[in-house]
Amino acid sequence: MANSPSPAPDRASRTGTDQALATGVVVFAAVMLIIGGVMDILRGSMALAKDDIFVTTPQYAFRFDLTQWGWILLVLGILAVLVGLGLFRAALWARVAGVVIAGLLMLASFLSVPYYPLWSVVLIALYAFVIWGLCTVRPPRPHG
Repeated sequence: MANSPSPAPDRASRTGTDQALATGVVVFAAVMLIIGGVMDILRGSMALAKDDIFVTTPQYAFRFDLTQWGWILLVLGILAVLVGLGLFRAALWARVAGVVIAGLLMLASFLSVPYYPLWSVVLIALYAFVIWGLCTVRPPRPHG
């Protein structure tokens, strides 16, 4: 009987594993969104303080005043932290809002590449992982 097929795992154990994986992915996305939000709060605060760390590019097509960038990043960063905290409750609204906020922050990071290139690229990658994590989770299936 060495070649007999092994019994398939029962549905309950697969559902439990799937649920644990989904929970882990959402927690990962929540933590990354909170970390990215805090980084954007700090970056927005630096821009509002007109810190010398920012590079200026006079010929950039999407040129904004540093104060405008500061407020945009500060508000989006605060929203990202709040939505990230909401993700710990596994609320559907938080998943949808998380994708929207991460997308907006990814766009803001792209537009701010000339001002702070390396940091912007790192945040673009981070927000891409957040979007991936929130979009790949499947809601739990009802038992029955």
